[in-house]
Order: sequence, then structure tokens, then C-alpha cells
Amino acid sequence: MKFEGNNILSVSQFDRESIAKILQISAQMAPYASRQKRCHVLNGAILSNLFFEPSTRTRVSFGTAFNLLGGFVRETVGQENSSLSKGESLFDTAQVISGYSDVIAMRHPQMHSVEQFAQGSTVPVINGGDGANEHPTQALLDLFTIQSEMMHFNKGLDNLNIVLMGDLKHGRTVHSLSKLLSLYNNVKVTMVSPTALQMPDSVISSLSDAGHEVIITDTMAGNLSADVIYQTRIQQERFASKDEADLYRGHFSLNKDVYQKYCQENTVIMHPLPRDSRPEANELDIDLNDLDNLAIFRQAQNGVLVRMALFALTLGVENQLTQYEKPVNWYTNKNV
Repeated sequence: MKFEGNNILSVSQFDRESIAKILQISAQMAPYASRQKRCHVLNGAILSNLFFEPSTRTRVSFGTAFNLLGGFVRETVGQENSSLSKGESLFDTAQVISGYSDVIAMRHPQMHSVEQFAQGSTVPVINGGDGANEHPTQALLDLFTIQSEMMHFNKGLDNLNIVLMGDLKHGRTVHSLSKLLSLYNNVKVTMVSPTALQMPDSVISSLSDAGHEVIITDTMAGNLSADVIYQTRIQQERFASKDEADLYRGHFSLNKDVYQKYCQENTVIMHPLPRDSRPEANELDIDLNDLDNLAIFRQAQNGVLVRMALFALTLGVENQLTQYEKPVNWYTNKNV
């Protein structure tokens, strides 16, 4: 895959070789993210961060990633704060904003909207999530996290045993991750969800057609013994009403008792965040916070590394990083 100058819209763009390249460059970003060094390879470059749907981690990590490489970030948050609210098309918006930018990161509530926007852009566009469709950068950071966590147990991405649990119908993160996992060998995927919130057939097919074992169940008992459990929240914003979402909220709560009863001793817990900590939901209990294998915050930090790598690759500077390094001259506890 040629990265320089190209959009990052879907995980379907990637093969194992291109993923390996992204993960390799991501690992090289660790000294900058941990403030051991700083890098200004993108000094003068401008990222337009267009988030037309609520976001904290993804939006901030895109901006942080670009800043850590020396670039400037311009943000638009919410459709009501943009000319889209005046009837401007995505194409027209893209034509204008790309004229102001070197690269664009975008999130939008409608499926396939980022691809539509990219058709009008003259600079690379990176998909930060388009409705219930895809979230390619999240899938890549999830894969980076799985690889990093499995290294502690002398395992890799092949021969992985993973549980995907929660709202699998609306969870774009598990859709994209499943498609990436299909590229690896001998993967077992157990999908735990209410029947009404099962994974879309097309995603299941991407795994089964690649020869992987897929188990579909609505029961946690006996189905959580895995290398990784990837928990998701009920995506209330994708339901017709809060009352409909409430029908499923809290059905698959993972806490310390459940973990000790059904999981392996070293099962890694992941979650794309935010986790819903309200008592009626609580899909990932805070009593797991002291568990070494709770990887959710490492996972969030890995998002910065992966997005730094994607900016470097799409702007063609991945081989220039060390030329633009400088020491960190302020107090930091990041690398303690």
C-alpha cells in the first residue's frame, strides 16, 4: 500500500504488510509520546480536525498526535458550528477546508460520509469514525494494543483467542477490528451479545470466509476464557430512543467476580472507551481498575502512537523522524 498522499478511510485498504508497517512506525513514536524526546518533523503543517459527532479521546488524540510531531491543529466541533448546518454539502466543505490544510481528520454520524467528504478533498483524509460503519484508526490501535499485550505472554496476532462482547451491532470499533483480524491465521472469535445486537452478517462472514472459528452466543458463562476480552458499551446514540437502549443496558457487565469465575488468569481486558460507569450500565466495573491485565488506559494512549504513525506515513515523513528530534526541556512525569 502506498501511504503518502492517500486517504485512510477503511480497514479494507490494508493487508498484513501495510499493517506491519503502521505498527512498526507506531512503536517508533513511543519516545515522543512519553516525552523522552520531541520531534518537529511536521513544523508548519496544519491538521483540520473536523468532528461532527461528540468525541473526546479520538478527537483529542488526533490533535495531540499532530502536535507531538510539531504540527498545528485547527478544530471544528459539532455540525451546528459548521456551514453544514446551512445546507453546505460535504463535497463543498471538503473543497474549502482542504485548501486550508495539509491533512484532515474527520468524524461524522452518517455511514460512508467520510468517504463522500474525501472525494472533494485535495489533501489526505483520515476517517475518525463514520456512524456505525467503520473506525479504522481505532482498529489499528486495538491491533497495536493486542500485539503489545500478547508480547508479555510470548504470543502474537496469529493463533489469537478473542472475545468481543456487548453491542456488536452498532459498535463500529468491533466491526473494523474483526475485519483486520481476518487477515491473521487461526483466530478464534467468540461474539457475546444480546440476539438483537449481534454482529452484522457481513462482518461475521469476513472472519468465517477467511477460515476462522466464530462462535455466536448470548451467554457469558463458559465463553470468556480467552487471550483478550474486548468489551463495548451499549451505543445509545444509535438507537431510536433511550428506552430502547435501556432494554439491553447492563446485561453483560464484566466485574472482578465474573473475571475470576470465567476468565483465564492472564486474560487481557480491552474497551474502546468511554465505559459507561452508571449503575444501570456498568459494562466494565471499576473494581477491575487494579487488575494488571486491564489494558483500557494503555489502549487509549496507544491511539496517539498509531495516529502519529498515520500522519507521518500519509505526509511522507516517516523516514525523517530522527532528523527533527530535540531534547525535552520542561518538567514531565510521562517517562517516569
